[in-house]
Amino acid sequence: MQLNQFARLTKSQSEQITELQRIHLLPKDFTQLPFQVLAQDIFQRLFPEAHSQSTQSGQLSLLQATTELNLTAYLETIDTSFDQVVFYNVALQLLGFEMTTDFELDQPTAFMTATKLPFIDQAAFDQTAFIEALYLLLTTRSQTGLLYLDQLANRGFFADWQSDQPQFLIFNGKVQPVFDTSHLIREVVYVESSLDTDQDGQRDLLETTIFRPRETEAGLKIPALYTASPYYKGINDVDADLHNVDTTIATKPVQQPNLADLTQTPTTAPLPQPRAVNGTSMTTELNATDDSNYSLNDYFLARGFANVYAGGIGTRGSDGVRTCGSPEETASTTAIIEWLAGNRRAFTNRTDGIEIKAWWCNHQVAMTGKSYLGTLATAAATTGVEGLRTIVAEAAISSWYDYYRENGLVVAPIDCQGEDADVLAKLCQTRQKDAADHALSGTFFADQLKALQEGQDRITGNYNAFWAARNYRDNLANLNCDVILVHGLNDWNVKLQNAGALWDLLRDQPVNKKLFLHQGEHIYMNNIQSIDFTDMMNLWFTHQLLGVENQAVTKLPAVTIQDNAQEATWTTQADWLALDNPTTTFWLNEQTLSTNATENAPLTTFKDDGVAAFRAQKISTAAWQDALIADQSSFTGNRLRFLGSPLTEPLIIDGRIQFRTRVAVNAERGLLSVLVIDYGQFNRLGTTPAVLAAKGQQLGYQWRYDDLKEFKLNRPSNYQVITKGHINLQNRHNSYQTDAVTPNEFYDITLDLQPTHYDLTAGHQLGLLVYATDMGMTIREEQAFVYQVDLAASQLIVPHLND
Repeated sequence: MQLNQFARLTKSQSEQITELQRIHLLPKDFTQLPFQVLAQDIFQRLFPEAHSQSTQSGQLSLLQATTELNLTAYLETIDTSFDQVVFYNVALQLLGFEMTTDFELDQPTAFMTATKLPFIDQAAFDQTAFIEALYLLLTTRSQTGLLYLDQLANRGFFADWQSDQPQFLIFNGKVQPVFDTSHLIREVVYVESSLDTDQDGQRDLLETTIFRPRETEAGLKIPALYTASPYYKGINDVDADLHNVDTTIATKPVQQPNLADLTQTPTTAPLPQPRAVNGTSMTTELNATDDSNYSLNDYFLARGFANVYAGGIGTRGSDGVRTCGSPEETASTTAIIEWLAGNRRAFTNRTDGIEIKAWWCNHQVAMTGKSYLGTLATAAATTGVEGLRTIVAEAAISSWYDYYRENGLVVAPIDCQGEDADVLAKLCQTRQKDAADHALSGTFFADQLKALQEGQDRITGNYNAFWAARNYRDNLANLNCDVILVHGLNDWNVKLQNAGALWDLLRDQPVNKKLFLHQGEHIYMNNIQSIDFTDMMNLWFTHQLLGVENQAVTKLPAVTIQDNAQEATWTTQADWLALDNPTTTFWLNEQTLSTNATENAPLTTFKDDGVAAFRAQKISTAAWQDALIADQSSFTGNRLRFLGSPLTEPLIIDGRIQFRTRVAVNAERGLLSVLVIDYGQFNRLGTTPAVLAAKGQQLGYQWRYDDLKEFKLNRPSNYQVITKGHINLQNRHNSYQTDAVTPNEFYDITLDLQPTHYDLTAGHQLGLLVYATDMGMTIREEQAFVYQVDLAASQLIVPHLND
C-alpha cells in the first residue's frame, strides 16, 4: 500500500494556528493552557460523535499508546512534551490502520515511510511541534484514501457548523463538507436553447436537474458542477440496430479532397422567436425525482457546490433530437452554462412562460464526467462559453472520427462492434420513453437517423464533412478555460488518440492544463486508494470556482501517470508525448526485432483468412486476441510475429510508436493491423480496479458512499498489449485521401499507433504482431487475401524517456 499525496499544502505555523482555531479544534487561549490539558482537550475533540467527557475518555481509552498504556492513561503521564512514537501510534489508529496487522508499536514511522504518510521527524513534541503534528495529521490520508479531516467531518465534526449566515470553510486550501445534505433543494428547470432540432417551430427546451444546499436559500451564492449526460434519463435498447460487421470492406474510388473543403453546410431553417415571458419566479414547480450519478459531484455537494445534470436535446424531458456529437449537441450543452452564468433564460415549466434565474449561482461553472459526458465537456470548452472556468474530462472523445474510425477504416470501440453514430443517437433519444412525446417526434427522428447514417459513411470509413463537424480539436482556438484530462492507458473504448491529439494542441494554448493517466480501462479514478485525486480536484475547484489563492495551478503536477509494473505507484513528469523524446528503431527480420539493421531481410507473407475459424469456434474477441498473440493457435497463420531480445534494462515507452513497412496484397483493397506486445511472465496490474471495501469512502456527514478501489497485481501472465493501430491500405497518405491499390504491388506504409506510456521492464521482450482483420474492432470480411511484407523496409520506431 502506498498513499501518494499531491494536494497537501505546506503552511506556516501562524497559518496552521489560524486554521485550527477556525475549525474550533485549537482553543483561542491555547497558549495559556498547560500542555497536558491542551493535549487532552484536543484528543477529546477528535470524537465528535461522543457528547460527554466520560464518553470521550472512553473513546481515548480504546487507542493504544504504548505496550502498557492506552491513550487516556498516557495523557495522565505527560508534562511538557509528547513522545513522537506514541503520537504516531495513536495517529495511525485514528487513520484506520491496525496495530500488528499494519504497524508495530515500537516503529510506527517505518510503516509511515513505506506507505508514504508524512510525519514530524523529531523524538519529542513540545507544544509548537504538537500543533504542527496535529495540523499535519488532519491533512494526512487515511486508510480509506480520504483525509483525516474528511473522516472527522463524516463523523459529525462540522454537523453544527452553519449559522444564519452560511459560508464556505477553507482548510489547507480546500473547501470542507460543512453543508447539510439531508435538506437539499432538488429542482427542475427548462432552459430555452437557440435550437430547433426537431423543427416543430419552437426553440428546444432542455430539462435541467439541480441539487443545491438549502443554505443557498439564506443568500449564499455557490458554484455549479455541471455534468452533461445523455444517459441521465436512461437509455434505449439498440441491440437490433447494430450494424452488420460481417461484410466486405469496400474498394474505394480514388479521391483527393482538400481538407479545408470538408465542411458541412449549416442548417438554413430560420430559428423560431424566443418564448414570451409572462412572469418570473424564484421557485421551481417540479421536484427532481432522478438522482445524481457521479460520486465526485456528490463529494462536492456536501462541500457546497451545486450539482447540475442535463441530458440535452432529444433526451427524456427535453425537446429536439440527438445528433451524436454535432454542433447542435454542443450548443445544447453550453445553453445550460449560459443559464448558470446569467446569460440565458429558463422557465419553471414547459408552457406558462414563467422565467426563473439561477439566482443562487455565483456564475462560476465546472464541467465533469466520463466518456460521452466528458466529451460534451470538451465540446463546450472549445466554444469559449462565458462562465465555464474549467473542465475535468475523463476518457473523453476529442474527435468522433477517432472514436468510430481509424485511418480510413470503420474501427469500433472495444466490445462495441456494430455501433456507430446513428446507433448511439438512438440509444440516447429517450424522448421515446414517453409515448405521447415520441408520437410527436419519432417520425422526424427516424429521418434524422437516415441523415446520420449517410453522413457517417460506413462504406468508405473516410474522414469527411460529417466527422469534421464533430472534431472539437478544430475549435481549440476558442478555448479560454483551464483543462484537466483523465484517461486510462488501457482504454480501448475511447482510444488514447483522443487524449493524445488534444494534449498535443493544448501545449500552445494559454490556459492551465493537467493530465492524469491511470492503468484502467474506461473508468472513473476518483475512488482509487493510492492517489488523492479527489483531494486534488478539491484544491483545483476551490481555486477555480471560489477564487481562493491556494497554489492549485503550481501544486498539481503537469502530468501524473500510474506505473504499470508496480502497485500503487504514481510518477510525475513535465509532459507526455514530448516531441523531443529519444527514439529507438527496431528492425524486422525473420521473427525478430533488432536495434541493428539487417541486410537482406526477406519478404514474408501471411494470409487473412481467420474469419471463418473465428465464427466456427464461437469464441469471444478477447479469446481470439489471446490466440493470435499465443505462440501457436489456429490463427497463427493470420499474423506475423517478431520478438526482440530480452531487455537488459527497463524501457519507458512514452509517445506514439510508429510502424513503417512496405506491403502488398493480392487484391484491390486491404488493411493492416498492428499490435505491440510486452512478452514475459509477470504479475501484471489488472486493468479493472479491485474493490477493497464496498462503500469504503463516505462522501460527507450522513451522506453517500463510494466503493474504495485499487489496481491490484494479477496472477502471472505471459503478455500484455502495449498499443495497437489499424490502417486502410487505400488511405496510406491520410484518412480522407483515397488511393488505388494494385494487386501484388508494394506500397510504403507509415502507421502511428495509439499513443501510450508503458514501463517495459528488464528481462521482458518487445513484441510486434502484424495482421489484417481485427475481430474485435474492424469489419470482418470472410476472404483469404495474402499479404506480403518486405522486412528489409520495415521498422518499429519507439519513443521513450530513458536514453
